[in-house]
Amino acid sequence: MKFSSRLLKLLCKALPKFDPFSLQLRLTVGIAAVSITGLSAVAIWTSWYTQQILIQAQKHHIQYLSDRFPHDVELYSEMMPLEIGMQKAIENLTTGDTLLWVRRSDGSITAQSSALQLNPTNHLLSSQIPLIPKLYRVNGRYWIACGTPLQVQGERLGKIYVAKDITSEQAMFLSLIRTLGIASLLSITVMIVVISFYIKRSLQPLCQMSQLTQTISADDLGQARLHLDKAPSEMKELAQTFDNMLNRLFEAWEQQRQFVSNVSHELRTPLTIVSGYLQSTLRRGKNLTPPQQEALGIAAAEADRTVQLLQDLLDLARVDHGRMHFHLEPFVLNDLVTEVVEMAVQYSNRVIDSDINRELIEVLADRDRLKQVLLNLIDNAVKYSDPDQPVTVKLDKPGEQVRIQVCDRGQGIPLAQQSRIFERFYRGDENRARSPGGTGLGLSIVKTLVEGMGGQVSVRSQLSQGSVFTVLLPAPS
Repeated sequence: MKFSSRLLKLLCKALPKFDPFSLQLRLTVGIAAVSITGLSAVAIWTSWYTQQILIQAQKHHIQYLSDRFPHDVELYSEMMPLEIGMQKAIENLTTGDTLLWVRRSDGSITAQSSALQLNPTNHLLSSQIPLIPKLYRVNGRYWIACGTPLQVQGERLGKIYVAKDITSEQAMFLSLIRTLGIASLLSITVMIVVISFYIKRSLQPLCQMSQLTQTISADDLGQARLHLDKAPSEMKELAQTFDNMLNRLFEAWEQQRQFVSNVSHELRTPLTIVSGYLQSTLRRGKNLTPPQQEALGIAAAEADRTVQLLQDLLDLARVDHGRMHFHLEPFVLNDLVTEVVEMAVQYSNRVIDSDINRELIEVLADRDRLKQVLLNLIDNAVKYSDPDQPVTVKLDKPGEQVRIQVCDRGQGIPLAQQSRIFERFYRGDENRARSPGGTGLGLSIVKTLVEGMGGQVSVRSQLSQGSVFTVLLPAPS
C-alpha cells in the first residue's frame, strides 16, 4: 500500500496539467501509447506461446500413451483373454492424472480406468473426442484428450481414449499470466512517470524561453540572455537565434530612443517660440475677431500640449540614457501636498480634498520631481472621473515608508489592464483613449520618477468604483 501511494503521488507530480494542446502532454501520451502497445503485444504473445508449450508437451505425452496401448494389449492378450488384457493394460498406464478407456463402435465401454468406474458422472466418456489431442474444460477442471482407433492382431476393437488432467498446470499458467499482467501494469506506470520526467526535463529550455519572454521588458533587452549549457544542440541553436533576436530588438529600441530624444530636442525650441508668439498675439490682439481669437486660442493650447509632450519625451530619454539626476533631500511633505492640491484646484476647477495626517511627515525625495509626480496623478484622476465626483489626496506614514494616495471615483480600470497602465503610450479602454489631453506618458513618467527616488508606485482599482494610486517613498533615517 505504501509503495502504491508513493507511486501515485509521483505519477500525479510527473504528469502535466491536462492541456490537449501542450507538447509535453502530447509527447507523453504518444510515447506511452506506443510503449503500452508494445508491452501488451509482448505480454499477449508470451502468454499464448507459454500455453502452447504447455499444451504441446501434454499432447505428446497422451499421444505416446495412445500409440503404446495397442502394443501392451497384444502382449497381455497372449497370456489372458483380450478384454482382461485391455483392462490390465489400462490399469498399467493409468496414473493419478491420466485416464484411459476403450469404446466399441456401438458406443459401449469395453474397459476403463478405475477412477472412471468410481465416478462415472465426472468424466469425458460422453464427449466426442477427435484424433488430435484437444483441451477440454469439464466441471471446473482442464483435460487434454484424444481418441485413436484400436486394432489388435488385425482385429478392430473400437477406439482407445486417453485423457490427462492438467488443472494444476493450467492454474500455474493462469497465476503466471496474472503475475505478468501486474508486472506489466507496474512497468507501464513507472515508464509513464519516467517518460514524463524525461520529456519535462528535455523541454525545460523551452520553458526558460517562455519565462524569459513573459518577464522581459524593453529595459532588459540588452542584458536578457539564455544560458543552456547542457541542452541538446537543437535547443542551443534555438537559444542562440533567440539571443540574436533580442540583440536586434535592443539595437532597434536604442535607435528609437535616440531618434525620439533628438526629435524632441530639436522640436521643443521652435515650438516654444511658436507658443510664445501665439500667447503674445492673443494678449495684444485687441482688433482680432472672435473666430480669430478662438482659432489662436486652440493653436496656442495645442502648441503648449505639444511642448509638454516633447518635455515628457526628453525626460524619459534622459532616464533611458542615465542623464536624469535627482536631488534627494529630507523635507516636510505636508506643506508640499497642500500646495499641490491648491494648484490642482485652480487649474482643474474641480473638488480636490486632502486627507493629511496632523503629524508632520518627513520624506527623502526630490521636491520638484515629487511635485511633478503628484500633479500628474491628480491630473490623471481628474481626467478619468466624473466632474461632480471629488478627488482625494491622502498622506500618512504607516511604517518605515511615507505613503501618498490619490483616489478617484471614476469608472475604474479593468484588472487585465492594471499591469500595463504604467507602460509608455499605453491607453487601455476606449473611454480612456478618447479623453482629451492624454498622451499615455503621464503614468510612465510617474513610475520613472518615483523609482528614481527609491520609491514604488502601484494601483488598486475596481470597475465602477474608482481607482487608488499609491506612492511609497523612503523616510529619512
